[in-house]
Parts: sequence; structure tokens; C-alpha cells
Amino acid sequence: MSLDNTPEQSQLGRASAYADQYDPTLLFPIARATQRAALGIADGALPFFGADLWTAFELSWLNPRGKPQVAVAHFTVPCETPNIIESKSFKLYLNSFNSSVFADADAVRERLKADLAEAAWRGSERSGGIGVKLLAPQAFAREAVQELEGLDLDRLDIECTHYQPAPELLRSDASLPPVEETLTSRLLKSNCLVTGQPDWGSVQVRYSGPPIDQAGLLAYIVSFRNHNEFHEPCAERMFWDIWRQCRPTQLSVYARYTRRGGLDINPFRASWPQALPANTRTARQ
Repeated sequence: MSLDNTPEQSQLGRASAYADQYDPTLLFPIARATQRAALGIADGALPFFGADLWTAFELSWLNPRGKPQVAVAHFTVPCETPNIIESKSFKLYLNSFNSSVFADADAVRERLKADLAEAAWRGSERSGGIGVKLLAPQAFAREAVQELEGLDLDRLDIECTHYQPAPELLRSDASLPPVEETLTSRLLKSNCLVTGQPDWGSVQVRYSGPPIDQAGLLAYIVSFRNHNEFHEPCAERMFWDIWRQCRPTQLSVYARYTRRGGLDINPFRASWPQALPANTRTARQ
């Protein structure tokens, strides 16, 4: 059983009153199945593993004496969850903590885990958890800034003529010996599905198999520039197009989008089970 929620029903693009008292009903889940079906990915038979790594930079609440507390939060939403959580609703939900009293950071973390898990798994016969890590102010100085590792595709002087996803630009050469490569670009841009606002990001493609034409891959990444889709489906579209067009033996796609409303979303998809990348922000984040 899937949700009937659509992006158009969410708070995106609407004037919103900011609730400052805790309100979990603000969370607005949207089923992943619709977009995956459009790509030809069967529900319950995902061709990838991974998660969506979120960072919240605007989390605050009151302690029992009424003193404001602040933290940075890292969230891990498994890609197996039937729903994404629409980002503006997530922002409104987090703001509802602002004037609410919690005993301590552990109480906040447990509340976040319960509410986000309920929303992400809503409408499913399955259930599971959401990873939540809170960083206290004394740990802020240890938060690193690091660019995605790999060979920079942006060095290539290419002509770009496609600004909607063009998988036909992707190609590999099966006549050459297989390689292992990690390729990166900072030229990822897509737009919000509802508001059309720009979403800026960097992407890392790691693969083994026939050499992928680097110019074609960069042109393909650029082709998302006028595409309207949420972050998570964009990453899955990239993974699925590269997987089908280039036929690597192993593939991972990791996109890190710049924050909006104090939240960044960083989807990671891989063809084999592995440890998730560290949720380390890039300079633009």
C-alpha cells in the first residue's frame, strides 16, 4: 500500500506559518514508487543499495530551564524506505522544536528517530529505523570540509547542448580492458519539482568495468540543468542511466547538494552493499 501524497499537496511554494511548538504532523512523506516506476525500477526489486544523508544546521530546542540549545543533526534515511520526506516539511518540523522543552539532547534524538521513521515507512507493511546523530557545539570545530575525491571531469573543454537528462550521451568501450575509476563534477544542477528553484550540487561516480567516455559523462551530468526533480530521484536516475547505458560491473553515484532552509540532502546509491560515505560537507555546502 503506497501513499497518495503528491508534491503539489506539500507546503512547497506556499506561504507557511512557522510553528514553534513541537508538531510531528508537519512531516510530509512522498512515495518513492512513482518516480521509480517511471524509470522502470520495480517496487521491491531495487537495483541499488544506499541511503539519503541529510544534514540539519538549524536545530534548536529549550532545556528544562528554558535556555535554548543548539545542535547540528545528521540523518540517514535508507533507500529502502517507501517514502522520501519532503524537505520543506522537514524544515517546518525541525522549527517546531524551537520553543519546545526537552529534558536533554538524548530526548530530542529519540523523538526525531521515532517521528522520521514513522513518516519514512508510512503506508508500508514493513518498518525500520532512521539514523540520527546530534553534534553538540563543542564538536562543531571538528566538522570537516572536504571535496569529493576523484578525477575532475570539469577540466574537460566540452560543448554542451542538452539541458534535460540525455542518457544517450553516455557510452563505454567494451573493447578496451576494464578499469576502476572515480570521477567527479561540480556542475550538477537541477530544479525543485514544484517551485522550479535551482538545486546546486556535486556528484561522484565510482565504477569498475569498460571505460566510460568522460566527455559524454560530463555532458550527461550537465544535461540535468533544467530538469525538475527532487534530489533523491535525480541520483537514482543517474545511477540507472549509467548502469544501463555503460554496463559497468560495479557502480556508485553520490550526489551532494547545497543546503536550502538549513538542510542539505546527499543521496548515495551503489550496486553492491558497502559502508556509507562519511557525511562530510563540501566547500559549497
